[in-house]
Amino acid sequence: MKGILLGCGLVVLAVILFFGLAIASGYNRLVGLEEAVKSAWGQVENVYQRRADLVPNLVETVKGAAAFEKDTFTAVTEARARVGQVNFQNVPDPAQMQRFQAAQDGLSSALSRLLVVVERYPELKATQAFRDLQAQLEGTENRIAVERRRFNETAQAFNTARRRFPTVIVASLFGFSEKPYFQAAPGSEKAPQVKF
Repeated sequence: MKGILLGCGLVVLAVILFFGLAIASGYNRLVGLEEAVKSAWGQVENVYQRRADLVPNLVETVKGAAAFEKDTFTAVTEARARVGQVNFQNVPDPAQMQRFQAAQDGLSSALSRLLVVVERYPELKATQAFRDLQAQLEGTENRIAVERRRFNETAQAFNTARRRFPTVIVASLFGFSEKPYFQAAPGSEKAPQVKF
């Protein structure tokens, strides 16, 4: 009888140990994936900050040649200020992500209007300072696209792991929430119209 109780006790202990290890493994995997998402988010913020830092230089360069386009400069400055007001300590939740994207889309729109203004001033486009800033801005926009893609990939890896069984139980127990994705700006599915 003692042998049966000892055998049952060992089986129960083995089952408890197995589930404990499974929970610890799932938790540690989620922590690692969540840190990867945070790192990717940091890179997204980094490249957006680079763009925000370029904007004042671009505006000042254009102002010299297009002084009467005041409403365009005001729109760019206000859009940049709105971007600066949207900050997060961690990866944003879906509602915060929407606010972040809306602010960034507003700055992108204002910059597009500024570049349309520049088209009216061929002498400005010919200056080295403007060409350098425009090249930096184009490079930054490419970096933004790359970092947004990387963020979405790390968020997908986290979300996929979080939803798999038995990790979904660990995620629920320890409060690991789903990570949002960057999405295309509204209207981006339509090709831009070029008019001559």
